[in-house]
Amino acid sequence: MFAEIVVSFLLQVVFTVGVIFLFGWLISLCNKRFYSNFGRYGRTVCYVTGIIGTPVHELSHALFCIIFGHKITDIKLFSVSSADGTLGYVNHSYNRRNFYQRIGNFFIGVAPIVVISLLLYGLAKLLLPDFTAAVDALSFSEEARDFESLFSGIFAVIGSFFAGVVTWQWWVFLLIGIFLSLHMTLSGADIRNAVAGLVTLLALLLLADVVTGLVSPAALQTFTRWVIGAGACMLCFLTLALAVSLLGVLFSYLVRLLRK
Repeated sequence: MFAEIVVSFLLQVVFTVGVIFLFGWLISLCNKRFYSNFGRYGRTVCYVTGIIGTPVHELSHALFCIIFGHKITDIKLFSVSSADGTLGYVNHSYNRRNFYQRIGNFFIGVAPIVVISLLLYGLAKLLLPDFTAAVDALSFSEEARDFESLFSGIFAVIGSFFAGVVTWQWWVFLLIGIFLSLHMTLSGADIRNAVAGLVTLLALLLLADVVTGLVSPAALQTFTRWVIGAGACMLCFLTLALAVSLLGVLFSYLVRLLRK
């Protein structure tokens, strides 16, 4: 039973926290390369894309502050006058003895990754309905809770995304998507805030697994399958965000070649 609880816990962590941090890191690498390819104009491009992306980034933090009962003490949605290059910020306070608010630190920290990924999905729902239908078919199927077949399903979803490249809706989605995905990157403060709540979140998840496993091994398996299913949904959304970021990098390389 102990081994089953540990395996279940690790799978749940990989498909939730692990997925968020992995894709957040990959998207941040894409964004750094994107701006680097513009050379001395990189900062200007950052300001232009930040007109849309930065307010969404900061409002994501603010939304989760409200959800987890944190007090917002100061907020700046967009500014180009900061001496340290910061385009926006959300300062907040919370009760350190409040378990719920401590867990909230994790979600507040990673909020831009989660919220912008969901916004991209919502935009795709409007402009690329065939693609999102494929996402929904995977996310709510038994396949989404089967570790072995999950990734093959995700690759099929990606294929359906690129099938729409011949339509104007696809290009509108890509343009708006790049503006948003370029500002999914977490700052150092965001990461520190997320880590501050991560330990508490993992402790709660482990406790839930131990209790569920002791009550019924079958219940633990069901719980794990549903967590993996939720992670599969998030994985689809994050894969879409990463695809948009990679296309943005490809565009930046084309600009770099033209500049030369």
